Amino acid sequence: MYTTVNFIHSYWAYLVLLMLVVATFNALIKYFGKKEFQPQDFRIALFTLIVTHIQLLIGIVLFFAADYISVISNLGMGGLMKNDTLRSNIIEHPLTMIIAVVLITIGYSKHKKKLTSTPKFKMLAIFYTLALILVLAKIPWKVWF
Repeated sequence: MYTTVNFIHSYWAYLVLLMLVVATFNALIKYFGKKEFQPQDFRIALFTLIVTHIQLLIGIVLFFAADYISVISNLGMGGLMKNDTLRSNIIEHPLTMIIAVVLITIGYSKHKKKLTSTPKFKMLAIFYTLALILVLAKIPWKVWF
């Protein structure tokens, strides 16, 4: 089960990254270009929200399929924090990605409450850009390439 979930999590991440980049640049370009908010802008933001939430769920399943709980109980937090790879896989990567998903969710929710185009794009641009920075910072690049 671990292998299958890890495969899905790894390859779904490409879609997440693609959509997050598209949504972020779409919001930034249209915010600075003073463009009108169109239905396709809403769809891009929504699809980004959906794929990131699916990735979060897959990641949670992967966390428990990898049996990290027993690793934590065997090593203890002190031993875990001394091991760079385990600390990244068990603490840093999941926590950073959860924060990124929360930022995407907040940005999406806040943009819906705005009535005009510029504030809508501003909310999406701010929160999606912050999320993109976090995602790029904690992608395990060594595993990807």
